[in-house]
Amino acid sequence: MQRLNIDLGERSYDILIGSGLRAQVGEFLKSVLKPSRIVIITHPSINSLYGEEVADGFIAQGWTTDIIEVPEGESSKNLGQAEKLYDRLLELNCDRKSVLVALGGGVIGDLVGFVAATYQRGIPFVQVPTTLLSQVDSSVGGKTAVNHPKGKNMIGAFYQPRLVVADLETLRTLPQKEFRAGLAEVVKYGVIADENFFEFLETRYEKILNLDSECLSHIIETSCSIKARVVEKDERESHYRMILNFGHTFGHAIESLTEYSRFIHGEAVSMGMVRAAQLSHSVGKCSEETPNRLEALLKNLGLPVDMPELDSSAVLESLYHDKKTMDRKIKFILVNDIGSIEIVDQVSEVEILKVL
Repeated sequence: MQRLNIDLGERSYDILIGSGLRAQVGEFLKSVLKPSRIVIITHPSINSLYGEEVADGFIAQGWTTDIIEVPEGESSKNLGQAEKLYDRLLELNCDRKSVLVALGGGVIGDLVGFVAATYQRGIPFVQVPTTLLSQVDSSVGGKTAVNHPKGKNMIGAFYQPRLVVADLETLRTLPQKEFRAGLAEVVKYGVIADENFFEFLETRYEKILNLDSECLSHIIETSCSIKARVVEKDERESHYRMILNFGHTFGHAIESLTEYSRFIHGEAVSMGMVRAAQLSHSVGKCSEETPNRLEALLKNLGLPVDMPELDSSAVLESLYHDKKTMDRKIKFILVNDIGSIEIVDQVSEVEILKVL
């Protein structure tokens, strides 16, 4: 088992990475908290696979444990679903020592984190991510949110989990489409911070797609380490943490304009990263080799790289709703070279439309 620590003072916590950890979450948690009760929140499909096993680990510690199911899909990440969870928590008489456990992918993690941040002004929660995307990205760093029809993650809070437990074995039951989507976030880390890691992905992509254990452990640990360093420097995204949004500016627009139903998050990020790299080349930040190299890797990983047919003016307007946009200036994370990026807010609409 690998143990990484995110150092945020009194909000610090560990990320545990290894195989077969899901049954031990209760054991890990007892050294961190003394819960009054446990509420596991998950999707029906995840519950059928892992719910009982995870719950048994909490029951073994003597904690009353309940499971609440949330419908599958990004469309469940909204205020209406959050309200249903508040209702259930009140019915269960949950108090401030109750602990919520997010068992699932990014949708579950974001939704449960948001509910934990707001129920009784904040109760503890634990992340047990079961998808690659959530293990390398969304479970770490304390961003919680629900979507709004006008924009993704527009309603949320910065609220750190008390523990993250990533079990590599859960990736073996993941649909291939979901696994490949998670690889988009992995590629992102190579682009923004580590050329050697990017090269590792270029040379090992076949082993990664075949779920080689050593490769999986390496890419998850490296991704989490990069994210941990970024979050430690800028927990609340005042500036530097924005680099984690490479590709997301375009990606979120694609998701929003397709009503969160046509593409899963990693697919939209893949298309968004290619647009961001092309924009970087178009404005003279990088050579043509950089977007070409990025596109080739994403294709090798089975990810989409071409923009869907969307009205360019609608995409542009959606970009103005991005959370990084200030004073009608759209902030982009542009790439100078693999492993080197910068935050820019002086890109003209003409240049943006050119890559659309």
